[in-house]
Amino acid sequence: MKKLLSVFIFLIFLNAQSQQGQDDLGIWYMYFGMNKISERFSIHTEAQFRYYETSGNFNQLLLRTGLNYHISSEAIATIGYAYIETDPTFETFPNENRLFENRIFEQFILKNKVWKLLFEHRFRFEQRFLHEQNFSDFENRARYRIQLTLPLTKILFLNFYDEIFLNLQNEPFGQNRLYIALGIFLMDDLSIQLGYLKNHFSSVNYDRLQIGVFYNPDLRPLLRKKSK
Repeated sequence: MKKLLSVFIFLIFLNAQSQQGQDDLGIWYMYFGMNKISERFSIHTEAQFRYYETSGNFNQLLLRTGLNYHISSEAIATIGYAYIETDPTFETFPNENRLFENRIFEQFILKNKVWKLLFEHRFRFEQRFLHEQNFSDFENRARYRIQLTLPLTKILFLNFYDEIFLNLQNEPFGQNRLYIALGIFLMDDLSIQLGYLKNHFSSVNYDRLQIGVFYNPDLRPLLRKKSK
């Protein structure tokens, strides 16, 4: 079944490659939250809406959540779950098939500071349960991201990262993402990033604008009030 699914997905990919909008500028709208619920634990929330074009044309919905354990201020371990729905083709066809994925992930984040530069190393392992019509598959993937944040003023900063995706079966290389953005702190726990992403796969490359909202309120005061 897995071999049959792999052939099926490969044929879809070959058929859709010319219809994937490689030359079009797409956009990702993103929300990220990290909400402290105790001294050691916080909750990760995330939603991403990805489009082939800046004017629309749905590509992918990603919803992710997780439980973070703060080992220290420089180290965080996480276990979580994600739901992903993907339209693999740039053009819209009647009754076209979509790929659905349920994903479990484990990650470790390590932070350090050199001069004014803030470095973040993220290691993530994913167990991917894929479903397309009557076909299902299971895959494992590893990801590594190095991120660099450079403060410009008290409210402005630059953010860079490069992330590589490695398949733990079949062809090792999955994709690579190179990102640069200007960030603005609206409040201490609220910021936005306006950025550009170069998403490189083995045979196609995508250019994506990104608008990200990062909201990290501390929920502990609210939880203490409710417990009284």
